Amino acid sequence: MKRPPAVILAGGLSTRMGGGNKALRMLAGETLLTRVIQRLRPQCAALAINANGDAEQFDTYDLPVIADGFSGFAGPLAGVLAGMEWAASLGADAVVSCSVDTPFVPEDLVHRLREATGRTGIAIAASPDDSGRLRDHPTCGLWPVALQPDLRDALESGLHRIGQFAASYNPGRAVFDSRPRDPFMNLNTPEDLAQAARLV
Repeated sequence: MKRPPAVILAGGLSTRMGGGNKALRMLAGETLLTRVIQRLRPQCAALAINANGDAEQFDTYDLPVIADGFSGFAGPLAGVLAGMEWAASLGADAVVSCSVDTPFVPEDLVHRLREATGRTGIAIAASPDDSGRLRDHPTCGLWPVALQPDLRDALESGLHRIGQFAASYNPGRAVFDSRPRDPFMNLNTPEDLAQAARLV
């Protein structure tokens, strides 16, 4: 099976990080975006960045920048929809999504997601927390482009929770070990960034 394309979700407001563009925050000498690109590029047929606002700030990455098709801030689900539309234009039947604030994303993410694909074609990443309870990470997922109409309807009805949308389709789960560090560690605050720097 042909490798799917992937969209890096970088359209957030970064309010807890103090504003600005989280994708371009530095972690041990490299931007978060660079780190995610380095991990995803070998796994995917093509990459795109989902971001809103000035696309020129990503010029040095030489990747397509696709904006949400919804006004205002519609969250990562709008980025997934933009990714589906872009992937469909490439002739792909599915797209992988990955949040830009997960710089330790697994180097076998795409392979494992494809192996875990559920009956409806969706697969999401998951890992156990400190208590052993499984936590879903739906921003890192595999989405069939055929779900575009359903996702657009959900967004137009006011649904913005990516996990809620995925759960309604009984997704498959690719479970990753969270030791010695959780590969889906989200960097939402300056303190998270400092902790990640100690782990690099």
